[in-house]
Amino acid sequence: MKMAVIYHSVTGNTKNMGEHIAAGMQSVEGVEARCFSIDDVDIDYVRDCKCVVLGSPIYAAHITGQMMNFMLNTAGKLNLAGKLAGAYTTAQYVHGGGELGIREMLDHLMVMGALIYSGGASLGKPVIHLGPVGIDNTLDIDQFIPNFEIYGKRMAQKAVELFS
Repeated sequence: MKMAVIYHSVTGNTKNMGEHIAAGMQSVEGVEARCFSIDDVDIDYVRDCKCVVLGSPIYAAHITGQMMNFMLNTAGKLNLAGKLAGAYTTAQYVHGGGELGIREMLDHLMVMGALIYSGGASLGKPVIHLGPVGIDNTLDIDQFIPNFEIYGKRMAQKAVELFS
């Protein structure tokens, strides 16, 4: 089953965390997950996906303008209706707006007809209510890698459950 992580990355942190989501997805048997920068999305591949996750860094408590433009101008070509979808962010500060950015992307995904999922508190710790946020204020964003891998695995398990 095909899955995709589509991100905009400025410093490399959002790309790195997206790759860990894809690794978590691929830990589920039968899953093929690929990562794409918003500048290099394989539209045909994503159209065949059952699960799509969007990611953006946070600046001034919002996703990047590039990610917003991608959602407004390109996401409609991806046939997101009926696909399982989620979102993640990277931020410099705990209260920098990571959750707000996730909501921006989730709201847009819902408007496109996607089915939103995260696992929430139902799967225990780590609790990932909306989507994972990596914080780089300690200059050690890698401490958040396990949350991103677990999130990817949970998304893939739910997609397999729904679409197999």
